[in-house]
Amino acid sequence: PDFSPPVYGSENGMYKPGCGISNLVMSWGHDEYMYCVLKENGCTIPEEGLNMIRFHSFYPWHDKGAYTQFEAPEDAEMKKWVKEFNKFDLYSKGDAVPDVAALKPYYQSLMEKYGIGGKLRW
Repeated sequence: PDFSPPVYGSENGMYKPGCGISNLVMSWGHDEYMYCVLKENGCTIPEEGLNMIRFHSFYPWHDKGAYTQFEAPEDAEMKKWVKEFNKFDLYSKGDAVPDVAALKPYYQSLMEKYGIGGKLRW
């Protein structure tokens, strides 16, 4: 069905250049899900941090330079933070099973700090 409308066959598809990366429709995955859960629950992590979560798997943009025609001026700063976050995400996992009981107080304090220490709406 998407072959018929001529707009989908154009270079920019349904988007206007400069519309902003945050306005692109992404496939639904763990990044967008976590971003939505945090926003819905009133999380107070700064927007830069939320965008790191939301866009860290959008490698064609932040790693390969694709989709730049859609960047808004503020997206350059966002891309910088997303790339910084990725240093700690990919290949940063270890083989050792973490001690959940020992880690829980640390992560609980972070959740309380950012306003999501109670029950979350999933």
